[in-house]
Amino acid sequence: MSFGPPPAGFGPPAPSAWTPPTDIERALFEAKMRGDWLAYYDVLARVRLYYEVSREDVDADPERFGRILFRDPRTSAWRWELFTDGMLPEPRPDQVYAHASLSWIAHYRSERSPSSVVINPGSPCELDLPCGPPGSTEWSRVAERVGAPFVYRKRLRALHVGGPLHGPVARGLACGALLCVNNGSLWNAMAWHGTGYDQERKRLREWWGISRREQWQQHLRALLDCEASSSVWEFALGLRRALARDFGGHVDVEYWRHLAAQVLRANAAGSTVLGADGVTKTDPRPESETTARIEGVQRLIGRITRYEARMRADGILAENRYVTSVEAWDLGRASKMARWGLGARFGTVREAEAAVVEAGRKASLSYRSWQDFSAGYILGRCLHFDEEEFGDWYTDMADAHRILMSEPGSPWLNIPFR
Repeated sequence: MSFGPPPAGFGPPAPSAWTPPTDIERALFEAKMRGDWLAYYDVLARVRLYYEVSREDVDADPERFGRILFRDPRTSAWRWELFTDGMLPEPRPDQVYAHASLSWIAHYRSERSPSSVVINPGSPCELDLPCGPPGSTEWSRVAERVGAPFVYRKRLRALHVGGPLHGPVARGLACGALLCVNNGSLWNAMAWHGTGYDQERKRLREWWGISRREQWQQHLRALLDCEASSSVWEFALGLRRALARDFGGHVDVEYWRHLAAQVLRANAAGSTVLGADGVTKTDPRPESETTARIEGVQRLIGRITRYEARMRADGILAENRYVTSVEAWDLGRASKMARWGLGARFGTVREAEAAVVEAGRKASLSYRSWQDFSAGYILGRCLHFDEEEFGDWYTDMADAHRILMSEPGSPWLNIPFR
């Protein structure tokens, strides 16, 4: 492959004290400083590039919407402005972005195709790229060679400018760090754009059934109150916690199963409760229903112990530790739900930040350490999705756990859990 001369303006920038917000802008800045434009294109081809779109158009048809073009202040020509994730502004209701790959951008054509695209306008890593027919420019050829973009999965990424690294907000954001590492997103981005306005709305619609602000608020509150997961999971784990307190830590699995059966039978016998409205009586449950519940909980106990054995083998749980609660599964998702709602413009930055802080505070009350929190999150995720296959639902989180417990810049190593 041959390459022509670098584009106009592509040379070492004037010296400055600029701190790149993320690893991506640093790589672009360093390539520009060296004049290594091939490396610059290569970075662009592997990441999400964001561009402004009309919120009204996206809301009208999420599958068909156009970009917004801007006038170049120097030439008055139309240009397409593209941003890497560290350069996006704080979310506003009237300003939204979509994302695309460099390859897709190279092939995009419309009646209003501009003569150039500009990367991160106004920053020291800015670069104007000429537009032409597909494959006719050096940068578009690099995009074709790289092929599959978005290779930043399973990486710890942070905002070094504009994102909290310590304090209550950072701690709450770190509760969602397992998913952030798995997806290669910025763990401490409070001003969340995620995968763009259209994709954040799609995520909430398809995975959560959320299409309105009120639904987002309801789901967020259920997660923060740890009411979104199965109460049966917490029932089983709560029994073991009680046994561990009584017997000094070790709990025999068969005795755990036996006690679960006893408690369920006692609960099924009916009871008399004195409340504000007087005496209320509950009828006994049918024996067949009680037997089915007992068998279900005993199977669940077996699943829990097998997941814990795998987590001990993989270093997620210490040899003498067990999962005390799966509330982390709800609280970790609450940390993310707050940001997903912001990206979808169902909530404000202030609302999202308050929810994130609450998630961090409640996590610190339920667990002793980031490692314990992680084990609770992973168990909850696996009980919900994995069906004891130990597939991606488990292995992705195991990989993210190892990264967060080992890399020097990890929030789990730098932010006190309590």
